[in-house]
Amino acid sequence: MAAKIEFFPVDNGDMALVTLESGRVILIDANIRASADDKNDDEVPDVATMLRDRLPTDSQGRSYIDVFLLTHPDQDHCRGLRKHFHIGPSDDWDESEDKIFIREMWSSPIVFRRKDRIESLCEDAAAWRDEARRRVNLFKNAADPAGIQDGDRILVLGDDIDGKTEGIDDIHVAIDEHFSYICGEEDTSFSSLLLGPLPPSDDEDTEEILAKNRSSVIMQMSIGADGVDNACLLLTCGDAEVAIWERQWELRSGDPSSLEFDILLAPHHCSWHALSYDSWSDNGEDAVLSEDALSALSQAHDNAVIVSSSKAISDDDSDPPCVRAEREYKKIVDSVGGDFYCTMDDGKDSTVLLFEICGDGPAKKSDGGGDGPTNPSAFGPGSISRTEKRGGGRYA
Repeated sequence: MAAKIEFFPVDNGDMALVTLESGRVILIDANIRASADDKNDDEVPDVATMLRDRLPTDSQGRSYIDVFLLTHPDQDHCRGLRKHFHIGPSDDWDESEDKIFIREMWSSPIVFRRKDRIESLCEDAAAWRDEARRRVNLFKNAADPAGIQDGDRILVLGDDIDGKTEGIDDIHVAIDEHFSYICGEEDTSFSSLLLGPLPPSDDEDTEEILAKNRSSVIMQMSIGADGVDNACLLLTCGDAEVAIWERQWELRSGDPSSLEFDILLAPHHCSWHALSYDSWSDNGEDAVLSEDALSALSQAHDNAVIVSSSKAISDDDSDPPCVRAEREYKKIVDSVGGDFYCTMDDGKDSTVLLFEICGDGPAKKSDGGGDGPTNPSAFGPGSISRTEKRGGGRYA
């Protein structure tokens, strides 16, 4: 099966589907608005149907995703969870409801704690939190954890406070850990490196900063294709903002390879606050850019792509998405012969932004359909080998 990454048109929100050569499918966040479910509303794309049309079914007739990665519990990252996805024990899946079956959750408890510190969880986020707890407790109490089945699995990303993630090593992924297992099995077409959330701090001021800067799961996914293990590096980062990116650069500037990407999903829907502490609407062009945050987000391979999962970007004081953030990201990709895309630009609100992965890297297709790349050299003249990509061409 061809590896691919698809970004859904969900306005200011995130929803991306990664399909691996192995056939495994990973959903990164979801933003299924009520208007998207309204058959009489032609203005908002029916992304739930778009998603279902792309999913496999199991022997019980259930549409499923192997993994649901929730990067951040804001509503625009988990909207539609209760309506469209099965929550609860795997054996309780109801054929009459026909909800999408989540074989394995990837979730970070410290991200939820930081969110709850500054703002109450929305109902979908609270449902996710409760389901994550159920799955963790099932693992803790299982006489034989190896017997836990699909629909009850979870990976816990990063450390929690007060040693709460101790004693669950088999389902815990530490910061800076590589892993390549999905649903309890090794997948040779994929590996991932967990970069965030930043670990809990005993310093209250630090925790306050992390909470206010939208602590999120940050992950560098390496997607294999055509016998090349790292044919495409996808950097996904939720809503992580400037203080987090400055800290990432402080930690990784000596060896920034863990921040490299072929495709970057721009943090917080192309918000200026990923790059600056200053308000764009208040300061305009006088807003000060954080060079460290910019450096962290500039580790682009030759011909790399940055995607803004957002409404169309306007030349005004809107944020997100922000026109000045777009300009900064375009500078990054222009310097390496790449491109910048917005999921709802140019009136193409009903299409899925699709990148098909081959051994030479990702090639953009015009939308979610068709029989091949519209422009196989969209990432520059000729094919770009992985050794060439590794050799340089990064913006900073």
